Order: sequence, then C-alpha cells, then structure tokens
Amino acid sequence: MSAEKVTIAVVAKRAGVSKGLVSFALNNRPGVGAETRLRILQVAQDLGWEPSLRARSLSTQRSFALGLVIARNPDVLASDPFFPSFIAGVESILAAERRALVLSVVPDEATELQTYRSLVADGRVDGVFLSDLRHNDARIPLLTELGLPAVTLGRPDGDSPFPAVTVDDTPGVTASVRYLADLGHRRIAHVAGSQNLLHGIRRREAFAAAMTAAGLPEGQTVETDFSVGAGSDATRRLLGQAIRPTAIVYANDPMAIAGLGVAHELGIRVPDDLSITGFDDIDFCRYVYPPLTTVSAAPAVWGRAAATTLLRLMENGRADDVDLPAARLIIRGSAAPPARP
Repeated sequence: MSAEKVTIAVVAKRAGVSKGLVSFALNNRPGVGAETRLRILQVAQDLGWEPSLRARSLSTQRSFALGLVIARNPDVLASDPFFPSFIAGVESILAAERRALVLSVVPDEATELQTYRSLVADGRVDGVFLSDLRHNDARIPLLTELGLPAVTLGRPDGDSPFPAVTVDDTPGVTASVRYLADLGHRRIAHVAGSQNLLHGIRRREAFAAAMTAAGLPEGQTVETDFSVGAGSDATRRLLGQAIRPTAIVYANDPMAIAGLGVAHELGIRVPDDLSITGFDDIDFCRYVYPPLTTVSAAPAVWGRAAATTLLRLMENGRADDVDLPAARLIIRGSAAPPARP
C-alpha cells in the first residue's frame, strides 16, 4: 500500500482500535495503554504511514513554518546574494524537519512591525529569524510581547531574551586594512554600508580602528545603502578626486564588484593602479577579473546554525547563543602593492 493512501482510519482498522485512539498514540498523548500504543505504532510503521502536515497543524495549533521578514528595497535585495545563501542554509535544515520558510520583503520598518503582528494573528509561523539588527531595535520588545520565539542574526546592542547566532565581522575588516597597509598602501578609503544597521556601524568602526592601529591617517569613508548602484556611485566619487585612494575596502561584495567595473570603465587598472577588497565571499567573487580579495562570512553556515538554534528554542523553551568562526580574509587577485608615483 502506498504511503499516500495510508490514513489514520486505515491504521485504526488494521490495529483493531478507534481512530481517536490512533490519533492519541501517534501524537504521543496520554490515555493509551503501553501495549496498545506499541501495537498502533508498529502497525503504522508497517503500513508506511506518514503524518499529514495539515492534520498535525490542526491538532497541535502549530503552522510548522518559520518566518524571515526583510525590510529592504526589493531592488537592493535582488542584487545581494547574501540572503539567498543564508536562506539555502536555513532550508537545508527545515526540509529535513518538514517545515517551511515564510519570506516577506517589506519596504519600511513600520510595515515590518505590522507584518510580525499579522503573522502571529494569522498563525502563519511558529518562530522567526531577526536580521539586519538596528540600534534599540523595536522588533525585540514587539516579538517578546507577541510571545513569538526568535533568533537574532548578530548580537543586539540592548537587552534581548532571544538567542543570538553571530559571526564577528570585525577581524575580517581589520585583516583587510592590515593586508593593504602591509602591501604599502597609505591612502585607503572605505565604502561603508548603512549606519542604520548594526553590522554597517561595526564594519565602519572596525575600519577606522584598523587605520589607527596601522598608523595611517583617517581614511575617507562614503556611506551607502549596501546596494550595487550606491557602491558604483561611491567608487566614481572616490576615483574622480585629484588625489584618489590607492585602495578601497568595501562593506560588501556586490559594491566591490560594482567598484571593479567602474575602475575598468575609467581605465584604472586593478590591482596595478587600485586595490579592492570586499566582504561576504559570494560565489561571484571567484569569477570576476581579477578575482576579488574579500572576507568570508559563510552565510549558508550561518543559516544552518540559525535554523538549528530556532528549532531548539521552540522545542526546549531555551537555546544558547552560537558564536560561529570569525570572518576571515580570503586573498585573491584584486589587491597588490600600490603603483610607484
């Protein structure tokens, strides 16, 4: 008999008991004798019975889905491969648990907060991943109030009842600056990400601290929204100056790749005339020319760890923080000693 046709009624008939008793046994509820429970479970196994997700959802008042709400411009999100890699890591865990991921992309923070309320009111998710942390993040008290389990991607700058899964990006930025300084660069600029996001702030602060530690003057910094277009514009601005930087540290890979294209367009050779480093180590980095020197943050690993932690939190009521290996510099071909004047 195929697994698709095996129902509780079929199991009940074969075991010689009522459908209600089968339901209690299969859902591990009290009220079933030990021998009867064992017989029912054995019959279900012999028949190849598999639980209906819809039936389980109705009987347990769970959705068997987790949520990820991202408040970014869809165009910005579409050009950033970090989230697809992160989601791939999440899905590799959820698929084995027969759970789904509910993804919502919203335009602003107000809509984001309302989306969380709607997800809870409609019973669509059992827990959520909290990304793009902000200063005094309003989502944390909201999710606490709603009673929705969550895992934060990174450590908030305030109190949080939720476990955090973190990758320390500071060592990666520090290593980028140190590597460029050791090559002989003195005019190093930074194309930073949004200062509304904690990881944008951390990377900018790490850049400034690394410049000071290397004994270099304060580097020029241009703030962006992490998008490809903003990275391109920032690069054009930096390279259009009378005295331009000899190296640029970008806050993510898409902006670094856009900067590489701008340099080629302007006739500036990379790495002969300009050195470039990125952040995230997306797949494209290996295939651009020259291959991009960047910082590996392993988003797929991050996704797997976050999913495992959230499932553990939902199952046990608690879960420990997880500190993944710190981001590290991957040296390829886009950085070299500066050209002699």
